[in-house]
Amino acid sequence: MKGKTISPGKAEGVALVSREPLGFYGGVDAKTGKVMEEGHELQGECVRDKILVFPKGKGSTVGSYIIYGLKKNGVAPKAIVNEETETIVATGVILAGIPCVDGIDIGKIKTGDKLKVDADEGTVDFER
Repeated sequence: MKGKTISPGKAEGVALVSREPLGFYGGVDAKTGKVMEEGHELQGECVRDKILVFPKGKGSTVGSYIIYGLKKNGVAPKAIVNEETETIVATGVILAGIPCVDGIDIGKIKTGDKLKVDADEGTVDFER
């Protein structure tokens, strides 16, 4: 699938998919990488070493620093794939050096799929 580069880099790994927007400030623990947003479909899941797939971010601009904190603490996703990467997530992945591609139809990707993200080229390939 072809999208747009937000933050360059390449990564391969297992997809962790949310159909809901994800807020990082108050939604993801920067020390553990666990999603803690009450009632979110990924609540209790860990983003560490996953290819994190979600439609778009939400919430406070502090979320950018939570993404950076995930990387600093060694619990960040390998890459992020979005339908629409808004400013909060874009700033965070750039600060953290996490590959990120947007403009992807995430409806085709399921948790557990193996993804290859080439954010340099803006592409995401997957297999079940």
